[in-house]
Amino acid sequence: GIALAYSADGADPVGCEQYTDDGPTVRVFRGEKKMLFDNFVAAETALLWGAFLIALVMGAVVNKTNFCTMGAVSDLVNMGDTGRIRAWLFAIAVAVLGVAILEYAGLVEASTTFPPYRAGNLVWAENILGGLMFGVGMTLASGCGNKTLIRIGGGNLKSVVVFAIIALIAYFMVNPFPGSDQTLMSVLFYDWIRPMSADLGESQDLGYLIAGEAAAGGRLVIGVALGLILVAFALRSADFRGNRDNILGGLVVGLAVLGAWYLSSAAGVETDDGIMSLPGYYEEWDMLADSDEGRPAQGRPLAAQSYTFINPMGQTLGFAAAGFQRALLTFGVVAVLGVVLGSLLWALISRSFRIEWFGSLRDALNHIVGAVLMGFGGTLAMGCTVGQAITGVSTLAVGSMLTFGAIFLGSALTMKVQYYKMVYEDEASLGKALITGLVDLHLLPERLRKLEAV
Repeated sequence: GIALAYSADGADPVGCEQYTDDGPTVRVFRGEKKMLFDNFVAAETALLWGAFLIALVMGAVVNKTNFCTMGAVSDLVNMGDTGRIRAWLFAIAVAVLGVAILEYAGLVEASTTFPPYRAGNLVWAENILGGLMFGVGMTLASGCGNKTLIRIGGGNLKSVVVFAIIALIAYFMVNPFPGSDQTLMSVLFYDWIRPMSADLGESQDLGYLIAGEAAAGGRLVIGVALGLILVAFALRSADFRGNRDNILGGLVVGLAVLGAWYLSSAAGVETDDGIMSLPGYYEEWDMLADSDEGRPAQGRPLAAQSYTFINPMGQTLGFAAAGFQRALLTFGVVAVLGVVLGSLLWALISRSFRIEWFGSLRDALNHIVGAVLMGFGGTLAMGCTVGQAITGVSTLAVGSMLTFGAIFLGSALTMKVQYYKMVYEDEASLGKALITGLVDLHLLPERLRKLEAV
């Protein structure tokens, strides 16, 4: 059995005692494993700097290796090249393996997170619709949220426009309009889509759903098994094994996600009442702190988390619009800044920095529509190709896996439609191209094909 000793906030176990039939055998205090600080500001500052530096490295490596999830789908759908999709899956494998092992060891908190990937209420309709919207949007806008930041760092002004639109939508999806208590989410989606959800109990992750009360062991076994399967699949390809950029890109992105999970789980504050997590300290601020100096605007963004980029774009907009107030500086904001700066540094080192603008009105419209879809879809689905497909999947959350599949489908189908309309021009209506694309993806029977395969 396991007996937990909880910190003063009542939410963060700081120690555990493992028992066998012969009595207690192992006593491990999680507090000893934390990065402990004697005050909240020092702990939060370390968290923010750590998140920024990891993102900086990730931005540089992603630019250098051309790690791109939209490109991965394009390579697979249009050319049958699996190199970059294997890199994506390799990143997922590294994150899944790492979280499974470190969570079991008490070094990572993956249940009470921001956003709440393992929430017992599975919002499957939001995961699927948001994922489809995001997949279509990232294809039209030439890249996902992470790629948008990478392209900004490389001098792409088109991506600055995409960023601004995503940020504006993401901000008002979760923040009320001025002088109102309504958000874009409450106006457009909440009443009709939130009822389409399923209550799965305490958690929606595979470990809990399969193992129940033995969820901790279940997460370890399932996470390690899934991670090893993905590693084996990625390394099965000789082309992948021979491509250092694909291996490096997947490895670094996976480790960055894992590193952020550890960092955001480990930071804690030593108080007279014991060791407290940052969210726990925030909740007890009036009791513990002498003043409001250094107090963040919200407590939820202090929870354990890793990299995701759509909602943080909205956070970045709010941070800038409020005059760069320290209280609004979050993990997400520094992650956005770190990726852009890391990409910029590599672009300057490699002399690949290039100013790029829209080539035509059609190009501009595609990017604008794509940005709108990514803003709505990424917020609705609670993440993007990194935030859900890597970070979320690393928690074994079912909703994250649904979002991953929906993003892939939305992107692949959009590419099929674009290709058929380009080849057949006027002969290929949107409906014919869509049905034929679904046939190509083996989602409809061959007898329904409307256009000759090309």
